Amino acid sequence: MAETTLRDKVAVIGGGEKNLGGLLSRDFADAGAKVVVHYHTGENEAEQTVKAIRDAGGQAVSVHGDLTKVADVRRLFDTAVDTYGGADIAVNTTGMVLRKPILETSEEEYDRMFGINAKAAFFFIQEAGRRLNDHGKIISLGTSLLAAFTDGYSTYAGGKAPLEHFTRAAAKEFADRHISVNTVAPGPMDTPFFYPQETPERVEFHKSQAMGHQLTQIEDIAPLIRFLATEGWWFTGQTMFPNGGYTTR
Repeated sequence: MAETTLRDKVAVIGGGEKNLGGLLSRDFADAGAKVVVHYHTGENEAEQTVKAIRDAGGQAVSVHGDLTKVADVRRLFDTAVDTYGGADIAVNTTGMVLRKPILETSEEEYDRMFGINAKAAFFFIQEAGRRLNDHGKIISLGTSLLAAFTDGYSTYAGGKAPLEHFTRAAAKEFADRHISVNTVAPGPMDTPFFYPQETPERVEFHKSQAMGHQLTQIEDIAPLIRFLATEGWWFTGQTMFPNGGYTTR
């Protein structure tokens, strides 16, 4: 049965302090959800997001943690249970991007990229599967580079690639509790996360590959995630590519 409202639901948002995660935290709270806002380095942004939610009459709490550490992932969900009595929705927007040729990539860079993009994603899904109430929703943030044929992003796209397999397996394994599991893989998003890796010329190239000659806007992605968290209960085990036709094939 479809859930069409977020009222009285509890949402755990990985990277929920800023960019797409911050927008989702505020949108979910506006729709009636109680929000657990995870952050790693953005303490000020987390405080501002929580304050904005509370000032608008909503409920939110922030939690610091490094999601590459399983103990911190568990503590994040512990907070949801201890503060609000449970959790219904888990959205992981965290990630790290690196654009670097394979021949120049160090072991440290490889480990760091796969730590946040693959390991953290896996254990976030694992803990959500353990802790969410029945009929819960798990949503991970991937990248449209999963469907691209391009250079430079081997460790970023490679680190995100396991999400498709984690998602399909979890969708099957959690199905008996009616927990849906999906990945949303946008095109390059117009956030501070994107620009440090690109030259102005490549930014223009990325824009040229999508409809309307623009980068993906977080405001265009948030409604899809909101849909998956409510009416989209029948979607599970899927990787969706909302990218305005973006392609680097």
